[in-house]
Amino acid sequence: MEIFFNILIMMLVVSVSGMAQRFIHYQMPLPLLQIAAGTIMACPTFGLHIDFDSELFLIFLVPPLLFVDAWKIPANEFMQHRREIIGLAFALVIVTIVGIGYLIYWIIPGINLISAFCLASVLSPTDAVALTSLVGEGRIPKKIMAILQGEALMNDASSLVALKFTVAMAVGEMQFSLSDSMWELIKVFLGGVIAGITITLLYGKTMHFMSRWSYDDAVTQIIFLLLLPFATSLVAENAELSGILAAVAAGMTVSRSGMLRHAPLPLRLRAHNVWMMLESLFNGTVFVLLGLQLPRIIKFFMLQIQTDSNNSKMKFWMPFFYVVLVYMSLVIVRLIWLLTMRYISRCFLIKNPLEFGKYTWRDLLIASFAGVRGAITLAGVLSIPTFIHFNQEFPARNELIFLSSGVILFSLLIGMLVLPFLLRGVSLREKFNLNRELQQARSLMASVAIKSLYKMEERLTYDTTKENIDTELVQEASSRVIGYMRRRLLDDEGKTNIEQVLFVDDLERRFRLTGIRAERGEVFHLRATKQISDETMHKLLYELDLQEELLKE
Repeated sequence: MEIFFNILIMMLVVSVSGMAQRFIHYQMPLPLLQIAAGTIMACPTFGLHIDFDSELFLIFLVPPLLFVDAWKIPANEFMQHRREIIGLAFALVIVTIVGIGYLIYWIIPGINLISAFCLASVLSPTDAVALTSLVGEGRIPKKIMAILQGEALMNDASSLVALKFTVAMAVGEMQFSLSDSMWELIKVFLGGVIAGITITLLYGKTMHFMSRWSYDDAVTQIIFLLLLPFATSLVAENAELSGILAAVAAGMTVSRSGMLRHAPLPLRLRAHNVWMMLESLFNGTVFVLLGLQLPRIIKFFMLQIQTDSNNSKMKFWMPFFYVVLVYMSLVIVRLIWLLTMRYISRCFLIKNPLEFGKYTWRDLLIASFAGVRGAITLAGVLSIPTFIHFNQEFPARNELIFLSSGVILFSLLIGMLVLPFLLRGVSLREKFNLNRELQQARSLMASVAIKSLYKMEERLTYDTTKENIDTELVQEASSRVIGYMRRRLLDDEGKTNIEQVLFVDDLERRFRLTGIRAERGEVFHLRATKQISDETMHKLLYELDLQEELLKE
């Protein structure tokens, strides 16, 4: 009962934090607000305390987070920037684990080499969701954000797989051998990917079979979809493959195969909203958990420092110095790696350059400080087992949790301060370019739609003539829709005033929203006066909600 109560409390804190963010005068990033809320709940006044089962934590939170990230990522942009993403998500992860791991081992007393590699592994993944919370949606240029999203997805998988190997070495489940480790790594990687793709395709066939037999119950199909990342992860783990990569492969297969595009309309309408809600809930839960653990982590670590200071004369401020040093080392390594890739692109890949070859110094700094740490880092470090054996604790586990938590907080704070300064003037140009791209696409869509409408008008005019129906009604209906489409067309030279079109579109949107809100009020009035039934009211409200959702900015 206590576990169930704690889960409900965390869900409530996550929900309230989202509302509270809108009422704070200074726009605080949601992850920091959720960490603060968790810290308050852990105070003696509230006394909320949660004990972790590291394996359950890793299975319950990580697969759905990776699945939805893989599902959302733009597939075409991911393939277009695959070389850049591989360079950051795999090569940079290896450089970070080795370089930062040895740095931690050299400068921080009490952490052995394997534990240092564990810490470097959990610090490798970046968090695109936390980044968006810091700067806002659409603020970072697309040429940078597309790569950051792909990197965040793939380095989550690669770093957690590396963590699994280092933990296995620490607990003595495997001995290090370069040839054996490489073979095991390839097997785990490829096997996890194949398992994720296979199970997802079987899911798609099942949905198709259910639809053919007229079993288009959206609730049942969404439940199947919710179970998909857990199923792929558990099957892969039981086969001693990477459940993390299986979840990623499942999400990308759902996106690339287009199985949801051909799914029934109710499933398409609900699945996206359900998963966005769960993503927000799971991400928020991780940050609230960090806040809940933070007072205990700091208290324990300070007591340990006081004990160790009698022997080593360690100052109380040194752990915080280590946090800053590790974070700055991560930023410097990332910047050096980006500079290296830009140099390689400009000198050796002239015919087919990388996107990094076009980066300015400001772009490089944005991409470097945008590598904030978030949910996966915390999930990874909390998944480290407490004990190697029954009576032997994992070496320096509490130090690893403290340093990881400190780096997460510090990266969020620095990102909140530095990124808005670096993005001054950039986001406005990016938004204008996006509006222009949208208008050009709408123009092409409208042109095709008008041709189709004319053909439909001709066909209906011919049919109604035979049935003695007034053709003016057909032409009136057609002219209304065609007139709406014509406004979206560009002229022959594509020189339509974009600002004017957008202004008219905004006016129309506001008029239609006003009309929808008036209609909604009338629906409630009709039900209150018993002129319509509850069923009719719910159906009308659902239709109005769909229209309003399409008109939202």
